[in-house]
Amino acid sequence: MRIGEIERYPMLVAASDGRVLGCASLSSYRPRDCYAGIAEFSIYLDRAARGRGTGRVLLMALIDAARERGFWKLVSRIFPFNTASRALCAACGFREVGIYEKHAPLDGRWLDVVIVERLIPENLQSPIRCEN
Repeated sequence: MRIGEIERYPMLVAASDGRVLGCASLSSYRPRDCYAGIAEFSIYLDRAARGRGTGRVLLMALIDAARERGFWKLVSRIFPFNTASRALCAACGFREVGIYEKHAPLDGRWLDVVIVERLIPENLQSPIRCEN
């Protein structure tokens, strides 16, 4: 993320006693105008913060930030074996919509990813006309 884009694509940080517990951020999805209301999201938690509700607080706050900025959809991809992230997304209203096969190499092998999305109904206005 570029510093100049922080207003459009924020990064939220959870901290306690001066220690970062996690962060969540938005980033651009695609450059075409018709995708301007879709953002990708990422969330990372320190191992010590997992299972304590920090992820849910961060992700819900990120959804609110996306809503305030006019986004109508958030998307991300998760490794299938990352059951904690998949459960967090489900708890925050995301749905799994598909799988990209052999999408990312990790430790010398190709891995699939699960695609997740969450609509923000308040921002679903009339569709934008997008030229080819």
